[in-house]
Amino acid sequence: MVAPYLCPNCKTNRSRFNLIEQNAKPVKMDPRTGDLLEEYSNEMLNPFHVPYKGPAIKVQCGVCGLIEDERSFIKRAESNKLQ
Repeated sequence: MVAPYLCPNCKTNRSRFNLIEQNAKPVKMDPRTGDLLEEYSNEMLNPFHVPYKGPAIKVQCGVCGLIEDERSFIKRAESNKLQ
């Protein structure tokens, strides 16, 4: 999304951010050892595996380090517009 950002935590940063691209990888793990037992494709999940529905991008403030959904940074900028 192309929109101005403002950090909802430090409330001063409008220009330095890290965009974190999230790439969910569905897997089945051994509950005792943590070993990877099986990898799934998003098209071939088993009936008990819920597909990832979270945001594709998270944003980290380059000043204070806060990591939030992109819309939190956009909403803060909308409510505190530059003159």
